[in-house]
Amino acid sequence: MDPLRSLRALALLAPLVLLSGCGSGISFLDPYGPVAATQRDLFFEVTLWMMVVVLPALFLVPFVAWRYRRKATRSAYKADWQFSWGLEIAVWVIPIAIVVMLSGLIAGKARSLDPYAPISSSQPPLDVQVIGLDYKWLFIYPEQKIASLGVMALPVGRPVRFHLTSDTVMQSFAIPALGSQIYAMAGMVTQLNLLADRPGVLLGQNTQFNGFGFQAQKFDALALPPADFDHWVTSAREAGRTLDQGAYAIVSQKGELKDLRSRFPFDPAKGLLFSDLDPNLFSSTVARYRPEAAHRHENNDDKGHAHAGP
Repeated sequence: MDPLRSLRALALLAPLVLLSGCGSGISFLDPYGPVAATQRDLFFEVTLWMMVVVLPALFLVPFVAWRYRRKATRSAYKADWQFSWGLEIAVWVIPIAIVVMLSGLIAGKARSLDPYAPISSSQPPLDVQVIGLDYKWLFIYPEQKIASLGVMALPVGRPVRFHLTSDTVMQSFAIPALGSQIYAMAGMVTQLNLLADRPGVLLGQNTQFNGFGFQAQKFDALALPPADFDHWVTSAREAGRTLDQGAYAIVSQKGELKDLRSRFPFDPAKGLLFSDLDPNLFSSTVARYRPEAAHRHENNDDKGHAHAGP
């Protein structure tokens, strides 16, 4: 088989591979917020600089292997070694320059990708408390006094400040189309600041293998216009269910969201909504594993540097 033809085929397939993760709402390559957009730009910039090293290797290695193959009679390899300043510069200076360039590029954007840094905005952030369970996510809206499982709504154009913990093993919280990823751990509170700049239904998931049901620990992140978000909050308040300690003991049992239909009448596609809740549910969950850390996150809400605004 002609190796040059194979290389041309690979070159044609490369863009398809890069775009395979660009389905709407599932990847940072199709960003729905400024954090994911920064990650996408950084990804392509780093990839572009790496091509300076990768592309010559991809083309020259097969070319040399073909040119000096065993059956080649007109391309005998006769080594004639001698010192070359040009070769020395190519071997040392170019890689060092690329490393310096990549270091500066990544360091320059690292501050804007800090998950703890508030996103600058004229609107106050929406606080959402997240508890990782086996195998589902519980979202608590302390200001609205509602909660949900299987679905999380956020208003477009308003920053969202997440406080996360786990009532089980370590989990990894990610909404790829909004950017960033953060771990949730029992007895600890981590933070994540995100913003959606356009409406959409986005994939949310647990990317940490923590049992045989982790692959089903997904949720819909609904980026809604402000009026639609207010309507969603109103519908949650009309659910007629209270998330007290008794209800929490049920939802926190190991199992998928659909397993709760035998205890609560709800549509899994729309999530399980609670119209009222125990205001101390999040802090009591943290205190169950580490009492001194229960309220520590409240003193750190105003710390950090600001993301670049949308």
